[in-house]
Amino acid sequence: MPHHDPTPPLEPLRRQFLRIMRWGGLFSFAIAALAVVLVAQGDETIHIHMLIATALGVGLTVLLGIALMTLVFLSSRMGQDAEAADHSLKDDHDTRP
Repeated sequence: MPHHDPTPPLEPLRRQFLRIMRWGGLFSFAIAALAVVLVAQGDETIHIHMLIATALGVGLTVLLGIALMTLVFLSSRMGQDAEAADHSLKDDHDTRP
């Protein structure tokens, strides 16, 4: 019967992810505020719905990008990607050089 790989402790990674996301939330809030200021300066008539949509769109997009890149870096640091990228063992039926 095959044995499963041991699961690494996830609590330190969870704490690190939450710490990065706190800073990322602050950063995305600052970028969203900057975007709202730039949109408000570029238009003579300020529409509140446009400013809200700008803040939500820019802020959530930046936050999503930070979350996804954080997951990529933490996954790489945990070593989960090393086995998937190991090309040293070739398949017998593989005809590529």
